[in-house]
Amino acid sequence: MLREGRRLRVADLVHEFGVTDTSIRRDLAILEANGVLLRVHGGAVARASEVRPRPVTDRMRLHLAEKQRIGAAAAALIEPGEIILLDSGTTTLQVAAHVPPALRTSGMLTIITNSLRLAEDVLTWPAPNLILLGGLCVQDYQAIVGTQALEQLEHLMVDKVFLGIDGLTLTDGATTADILMAEINRHMAARARQVILVSDSSKLGRAGFEPIVQVNQIHRLVTDSGAPPALVEALRAEGVLVDLV
Repeated sequence: MLREGRRLRVADLVHEFGVTDTSIRRDLAILEANGVLLRVHGGAVARASEVRPRPVTDRMRLHLAEKQRIGAAAAALIEPGEIILLDSGTTTLQVAAHVPPALRTSGMLTIITNSLRLAEDVLTWPAPNLILLGGLCVQDYQAIVGTQALEQLEHLMVDKVFLGIDGLTLTDGATTADILMAEINRHMAARARQVILVSDSSKLGRAGFEPIVQVNQIHRLVTDSGAPPALVEALRAEGVLVDLV
């Protein structure tokens, strides 16, 4: 379960395995002593070193048709003259890929990103206005993180940020599998007037390893029609605009 990126809760494990909470807590203590996990209040999480994402090229192929539809719908939300932030998620790559030709010319749009792959794609535009954050490069994500990137973000203010996620629930908000990626995404969200999540429905209803933003910080979610209806309804009740494509 931990390798799937799930956060384990004692109450859920008691229900799933049909044993007492004392047994679960004892087993979690043994696993922590063996270096397998870290116990937290009410459950356990994987050690950061155990949560290793698939290579970005593999992740790009997962749910590709849904990501392309989501990217097109999200790109349609971008207005001329805006300054936008794009993170390193594979669905976010599809947002950039679907930016209309009219916005790809000089002065019509400013893109700021920490994604090396996204920056490479944007540089093929006729006249891109691109800012690439500097700092430590994380190979698994082909992305820039760390203190230098965070300091640069402190001096920016943007119209919209588009964030990919690894999980979204009402209680945990938007989450991801990597502490460093969560850190820079939190700072991105703090520098944007609108926080827009882009995610295929397979991520919805599950909790990732590290929190990014809570539900009350999310302005919009663009996802596919496979999203759980109950979660969509609950998000809308919390004031989140949800686009199903």
